[in-house]
Parts: sequence; structure tokens; C-alpha cells
Amino acid sequence: MKKIHTHYEINPLTMALLSVAHLDYFTIVIEKDRQLYVKQTPLQIIKAACLDGGATFEGRQKAVTHLTGAMQKVPIPVNPQNHIFAFPTQSPSAFHCNWIFYHHVKVITPSTETKDTTFQSIITFKNDVQLPMTESHFILQKQMQRTAICILQFTGNIHDLIH
Repeated sequence: MKKIHTHYEINPLTMALLSVAHLDYFTIVIEKDRQLYVKQTPLQIIKAACLDGGATFEGRQKAVTHLTGAMQKVPIPVNPQNHIFAFPTQSPSAFHCNWIFYHHVKVITPSTETKDTTFQSIITFKNDVQLPMTESHFILQKQMQRTAICILQFTGNIHDLIH
């Protein structure tokens, strides 16, 4: 039986927050070496982590929009001091919005699976875990680029892109 957590704190091992429709939990957290099942929604987890990082989610959103010009699906500097930046796969208000943590992504490729057309792309993380995604390769690549710009704006250091 799965252990279900009532609360989760984003940390440097967090790779993705996946939104799920389940009676007992709303998020599957993918960390470097484990998966967790959490009663909070991905957005609740992100908002709490932003506060822990020193600002509100809305404040971070406004700052990123101001600095980068991005208006929709804005990447979030969850905790810039700890190099934790995430991007939403859809509008953060959408139920199926997942959050991907930039520094864990190795590559995003178009899906070559012909039987299951639900998945359009695959995120491969640096630990070689693969995550099939319904969003297109183009959309996810664009989110990675937006997040890279966000990181440069918040840290001013190109080396933070490959942290």
C-alpha cells in the first residue's frame, strides 16, 4: 500500500510534481530516487515553497513577467537562492498542470510511440528517468527556454543554467 503524505516540501531532489485525479492524493512527486503521493495539489506545493523561499507565488509570477515579458505559463523561481526553478506544463490554474524542475532535465524529445498518441513528448531527467508528457516537444522546449531566461534574470549568472 502507498504511503500518502499530507504535506510536501520542495527540495533540491524534486524533479516533477504531477497532478493526478485520485481519491486519496492529488500529486505524485518525482524525486531523484523515489516517488511520493501527496494530498496537496501541485499548485499548493509550489505556493508554499515560494513562501518558504521568501515571496508569494503571485509576487514571483509578477516579477518574472516584468523581467522577461512572459505572460502565460510563467516559469517560477521557487527558491532562487537554492537554484530551484520550475515551469508549468499548462496554465497553473488548469487541473492537469504539472510542474517540471529545470535543473533536473537532461533532454526533451518528441515521442516516437505510435500506438499511444496520448503522449507527444518525453522528458528525460539527468538520472535517466523518463516521463511521458501530453504536451508537445515544442511547448516543453519553449518552457525550458523561458525558464533559462528567468534563471539569467534572477541570478545574472550563465553558470546557473547548468547547475
